[in-house]
Amino acid sequence: MLDHMFDPRDLAPERVRPLARAEYDELVKLGAFEDERVELLRGTLVTMSPQGKRHSSITQWLAERLTLALHETFKVFSHSPYAASDDSEPEPDIQVAPRCETLEHPSTSALIIEVSDSSLAKDRRLKAPIYAQSGVPEYWIVDVSSADLIIEVHTDPTPGGYRRVELLRDGDVLKPSSLPAIAFAVRDIPWDR
Repeated sequence: MLDHMFDPRDLAPERVRPLARAEYDELVKLGAFEDERVELLRGTLVTMSPQGKRHSSITQWLAERLTLALHETFKVFSHSPYAASDDSEPEPDIQVAPRCETLEHPSTSALIIEVSDSSLAKDRRLKAPIYAQSGVPEYWIVDVSSADLIIEVHTDPTPGGYRRVELLRDGDVLKPSSLPAIAFAVRDIPWDR
């Protein structure tokens, strides 16, 4: 089976054509991916991992708390597209965007959260630079793959990625810099040990 896998280097001198976000949105509108969970990252369609119990309960808990705290000032999206760039439209677990009356996907966000188990490498190496380049001021990776709950707080975005990464654990408090109404104790997040 592995000897039949596609390697783009086998196409040289031709190259793989990336998909633009506008083309991807049109394909979605036409129903091209109705039975698939995919997102567009750097012009490539990437499948999304199924959610386990831990992932689902933490995502729901965070989304509920954020919605209650920000009810009039920001919109909290869960598993919705984020228009990051011309070649990327990830679907973060949670995004907090300014309220606006448009049907377009948000292209600015105050906070993006990914709850990561099997997707940890993708969330760190692929999505973090995408979010930083699009100017997301704060990006959390809730790492549920280890024995203890760890939250990576990425701040200070630059075109090359986030300059600061802080690891928060039990006993720490999550306080997004651009959302002063928010403060969550890490220990309060439901964690099925």
